[in-house]
Amino acid sequence: MTLDFSSEAVAELCEAAQFYEDRVVGLGDRFRREVEDLCRLMARNPMLWRMRPGGYRRVNCPVFPYYLAYVIRDDRVVVIAVAHGHRRPEYWRERL
Repeated sequence: MTLDFSSEAVAELCEAAQFYEDRVVGLGDRFRREVEDLCRLMARNPMLWRMRPGGYRRVNCPVFPYYLAYVIRDDRVVVIAVAHGHRRPEYWRERL
């Protein structure tokens, strides 16, 4: 499957990576690599994570307190949010 990011998810990814990079040089890159690794896994096995109420799936970052919320549309995996797990829970739900 192909994997796409919504424009909002791209902005959230960039903002989070910049936040970490501003704290410790190289940490933003480490965050991006973790997200890229998850994206590869999601593209290969999109059904691996359970369906949540509202019709989306979610995969947690193993190190950082973020998760990727995504939907499956035909032959595409679409990341609709790169969200912090403890701030403003599910603020992005209107994107569904």
